[in-house]
Amino acid sequence: MQAISHIVAATDFSPAAERAVYRAALIAKQLNANLSLIHVAHPLDLYVGTELSFGSQKQIAHMQQSTNISQLSVIADNLKKDFDIPIEIATRIGLAHAEIASYAASKAGCLIVAGARGQHENAILNLLLGSTATRLLRSANCPVLIVKNKKVSPYQQVIAAVDFSEGSRAVPTIACTLAPEATVETLHVFDVTQEARMRQIGLDDEKLHLYQNSALMEVGKQLDKILAKLSDNRVTSKVVTGYPASGICVRATELTADLIVIGRHGMSGFQEWLLGSVSKDVSQVATCDVIVVTNTKLA
Repeated sequence: MQAISHIVAATDFSPAAERAVYRAALIAKQLNANLSLIHVAHPLDLYVGTELSFGSQKQIAHMQQSTNISQLSVIADNLKKDFDIPIEIATRIGLAHAEIASYAASKAGCLIVAGARGQHENAILNLLLGSTATRLLRSANCPVLIVKNKKVSPYQQVIAAVDFSEGSRAVPTIACTLAPEATVETLHVFDVTQEARMRQIGLDDEKLHLYQNSALMEVGKQLDKILAKLSDNRVTSKVVTGYPASGICVRATELTADLIVIGRHGMSGFQEWLLGSVSKDVSQVATCDVIVVTNTKLA
């Protein structure tokens, strides 16, 4: 994938969004990238009822949009003072995840930054459909950073979760790029579900042991290749056994990681909508920031 050159920070003016915007500005400064602030108003938020004439409704909606632009301008001015970076602002009307993804698609080398949950999100709808952040992970064609950390400061401990699929090829590089001051652990979770399947087909313990040793040796070789390619003494490797999503989150807790980088891949379409994926599960369960990298070939 191409280098990150444009950061799109989504805000609904909530405290969570404020942290996401500040994180976006920090990254933009660090990468010398452009920064855009975007606010998406839901059509129902602009609806004031049938009691007023159409003209009055339209005027109030226009006033609300003007207020949103004013709020964005204030945020942009403060960030310019703090970070000395160019900032543009944008407002849209529609579904937040769709409008944010569409806006980001119009920019080259984009990274979307969003808070884990906005102030107007409905808990029941989130349970059924997922939060705006979760829906962004499905719809965006660029990396998405979900900000969860209460404190916004340079990352110090990062987990780059890899499974050697196409979707995780860019993960270690992005981890090093976004966290130039951090220790980066390239983590592979040896999936125990494979062992269960092999036992189901009648594989005995001896053959299973041979398979595990062979597979772990191959995992070690793959990790060594990643470290050699990165040539960065901040990067280490680790293999753990377990279920991928929980294994990543447990390791993040053990290391007190402040960022997890993971690829988006696996099930697609309606299967992913119903059952989720490792990247989706990690983004929901992890207590630290999570960036999900799209399944895009490296340039």
